Amino acid sequence: MAYAEEIRRRRTFAIVSHPDAGKTTLTEKLLLFGGAIHVAGAVKSNKIKKTATSDWMEIEKQRGISVATSVMAFDYAGHKINILDTPGHQDFAEDTFRTLTAVDSVIIVIDAAKGVEAQTRKLMEVCRMRKTPVIVFVNKLDRDGKDPFDLLDEVEEELQIKVRPLSWPIDMGQRFKGVYNIYEKKLDLYTPSKQYVTESVGFKDVNSPELEKHTGAPLAVKLREDLELIEGVYPAFDVDTYLKGDIAPVFFGSALNNFGVKELLDCFIRIAPSPRPVQALERIVDPEEENFTGFIFKIHANMDPNHRSCIAFVKICSGKFERNANYRHVRFDKMMRFGSPTAFMAQKKEVVDEAFAGDIIGLPDTGNFSIGDTLTAGENLHFKGLPSFSPEMFNYIENADPMKAKQLNKGVEQLMDEGVAQLFTNRFNGRKIIGTVGQLQFEVIQYRLLHEYGAQCKWEPLSLYKACWIESGDAEALENFKKRKAQYMAWDKEGRDVYLADSSYVLTMAQQDFPAIKFHFTSEF
Repeated sequence: MAYAEEIRRRRTFAIVSHPDAGKTTLTEKLLLFGGAIHVAGAVKSNKIKKTATSDWMEIEKQRGISVATSVMAFDYAGHKINILDTPGHQDFAEDTFRTLTAVDSVIIVIDAAKGVEAQTRKLMEVCRMRKTPVIVFVNKLDRDGKDPFDLLDEVEEELQIKVRPLSWPIDMGQRFKGVYNIYEKKLDLYTPSKQYVTESVGFKDVNSPELEKHTGAPLAVKLREDLELIEGVYPAFDVDTYLKGDIAPVFFGSALNNFGVKELLDCFIRIAPSPRPVQALERIVDPEEENFTGFIFKIHANMDPNHRSCIAFVKICSGKFERNANYRHVRFDKMMRFGSPTAFMAQKKEVVDEAFAGDIIGLPDTGNFSIGDTLTAGENLHFKGLPSFSPEMFNYIENADPMKAKQLNKGVEQLMDEGVAQLFTNRFNGRKIIGTVGQLQFEVIQYRLLHEYGAQCKWEPLSLYKACWIESGDAEALENFKKRKAQYMAWDKEGRDVYLADSSYVLTMAQQDFPAIKFHFTSEF
């Protein structure tokens, strides 16, 4: 079976971290090695006019942060690599959580000076829950940072995972000499360069006097002692333990200066998993099955501002997807054909004729898709694990320009389909409420409505504690609850009942007073 080989050569992974740890810069350098780009862009720089490939939205270029997951694919050393560069900022965490359901492994980037930060901890919890294999890349060694052993202890303690260094730094900051690649037993010497790769000195034996010539005597002695300590303290590296998500290999380098990235990539393609089986509600789906299955984990409006088009991102779970073939949209129970499925390089797209399990493709969406929808060759399957979380910040959205009501409605509808925020309609006064998990999302929505749809909106603050979806087997109790809480009842965009609690005390009392009602804090129930 030729496509079994195609599936095995795929590596689909996400790069995650706290904001500013160097995630997008690392993505750029991986693309550079893959030959997908020829000059690496900068996340924020006045000298380099080229912005990062994965930060293609206007607001991302201005702020120097990622606000949406980008998908990039390239070939490297006989493997097909699919990278998902995720937003690090906690206000966009929901996008990142959903992205983690579509990948087979994860690279966590940690800043050598700051160590493990809050957002990294949260993302690791999701990886642990899903048993996703993790590689840690300690970045920014060209600046002074924490002692490498202290960093490893911090990673073990904070992320609750055993670690095993597969490369080791020789000093850091101004005195940074390079890294010793433990996995391949070779020394890589550091020369600062943002565009080119530095030399590697291949010698197997660190005890050879040649080491002194490259690093100087004191650093050679320290490196030998460190390596001895590593062998004594950390478990030997075992690929199966890594694949089970029980141990994280650690690499050191400087993504900005292109250093340590190739070592990471070379080791990654050898040890990282090819597409793995995916749990659907009905059964486990194996990637090498002949029939196509896939699910939608993200929708992005206006990837091409000239066409106002929405693109649905599909993670292929099994089999082979073919252009113009008929596939079943499970929620609508109807067959659909796709004439222009696309492969991605962030914003750039090209039409593909076929794609295999592990790949991520884009399908033009004219309102047919919601996040979590399943596509199959005909089977009735439902993939799980793509919830919307209960928002924690709320604003009424008002039209600031009565002439642009149509544009505003279309913009809000498309942006809500992306899952960046949630739209509720208050039953009491019919006003529209936007709920998000972070303040920055309101700014992004306002910016995108204006620049992508030509619609101006105003926010009116609304003091609420949480939105929760409610249901009950007792129709009378449900009706009674809705009457009692009429001012605080709303519909979500699917028309489901949502209770908007204005304080934690009121929510607790409601749960006690109405035992027949179930309160859900994610939309998946």
